[in-house]
Amino acid sequence: MPESHIIEYKANWRDEYLKWICGFANASGGKLYIGIDDKGKVTGIDNHNKLLEELPNKFRDILGVYAEVNLQSEDNKHYLEIIVPRYDVPISVRGKYYIRTGSTLQELKGPALNEFILKRTGKTWDDIPEQRASINDIDESSIKQFLKDARTVKRINVEDNISISDLLEKLRLLEDGLLKRAAIVLFGKDPGKFYPNMAVKIGKFGETDADLKFHEVIEGNLIQLKDAIGDMLNAKFFIHPIDFMGMQRVELDEYPVAAVREMILNALVHRNYMGAPTQIRLYEDNFSVWNDGGLPEGISEEDLKKVHRSKPRNPLLADVCFKAGYIDSWGRGTIKIIEACKEAGLPEPVLKEEQGGFLSKIFKDRFTKEQLKKAGLNERQIKAIEYVKKNGKITNKDYQKINDCSRNTASGDLGNLVEEKILKPSDVKGAGSFYVLK
Repeated sequence: MPESHIIEYKANWRDEYLKWICGFANASGGKLYIGIDDKGKVTGIDNHNKLLEELPNKFRDILGVYAEVNLQSEDNKHYLEIIVPRYDVPISVRGKYYIRTGSTLQELKGPALNEFILKRTGKTWDDIPEQRASINDIDESSIKQFLKDARTVKRINVEDNISISDLLEKLRLLEDGLLKRAAIVLFGKDPGKFYPNMAVKIGKFGETDADLKFHEVIEGNLIQLKDAIGDMLNAKFFIHPIDFMGMQRVELDEYPVAAVREMILNALVHRNYMGAPTQIRLYEDNFSVWNDGGLPEGISEEDLKKVHRSKPRNPLLADVCFKAGYIDSWGRGTIKIIEACKEAGLPEPVLKEEQGGFLSKIFKDRFTKEQLKKAGLNERQIKAIEYVKKNGKITNKDYQKINDCSRNTASGDLGNLVEEKILKPSDVKGAGSFYVLK
């Protein structure tokens, strides 16, 4: 069998391969074969008897792992099969933690390591009590806004005069009198004092990432941010302001509000709050949101396009936001983004892991340069589409002029665009004939 997330081949044993044992133990378990090359061919080892005795002791003494070591043979060549079970406690090699991802080994560091250890101990980041905070750090107006929203969707039943501490207790945001991190993120007066990267950065770009036209940084708790981001986008970034309360309304000449709203809320709820700030980017033809933190374990990019299990990184945050009606609890956020774009006649959105985080991107129209390149169009054809978008139509002569090409080349390229159902010929015949977007 080829190497995979549960199989690794090594021609000889080296103590550095303890990292692979650690990686399997921290993932879903796996098998390490000694005496087989990376193509799966048995090369054999001569010191198999020595390794049979030494390796189990090394695994136990250095890793605290008990792995099964079996002697196998093929064509009179001996090799070892090491079967590593999955461990529910974090496993390290001399203070360093590794995990098997796909067919590669990755060292866990920083926020990723912190999140991994929390998971293995049965906790999540947002569920940890914040020792530095007190009830005085909670913003009363944010609490009132939450209660107003929650009563509107009827997902919580509390008395009108409930105290802040009683509400937080009911929402499971208090533990032994201490505020949990989720309480600070949701309702904190100054959450940035505790978690400096709470801010959201919004930038307007030109043709390239280096061409930053202007930007804004928005700070506040989650309840404040969800509205402040929309207000800022409408005031300074969107050409046509959109109604974030009108969930069914679609801006045909900009972006579908349901998709934008879902992208923002997903980033706020599911981000890694110990990582980099959330980043929102606007270009001439696309809008994207990136948040630190990849997909949950067991969820792939393809799963996002269909009904999938909800596995929130921050379950307390997600639960409170569900109670207020900001999100649902069925893992439908990405499906809503896809459906909103489809209903608006826009290209399928990009939903993928990128640079240690998650990127969602929607396009203003189906004839963006990125989409046209994906469709296999050449540079002349892309230039022609840009011309039509600006001028409404193009003639064969126009095509020749903007691309400095022959009539035959222009005719062939335009004919291909018609076949691809990107352009359509006008009803006008003869010398005045032209092409428009289909």
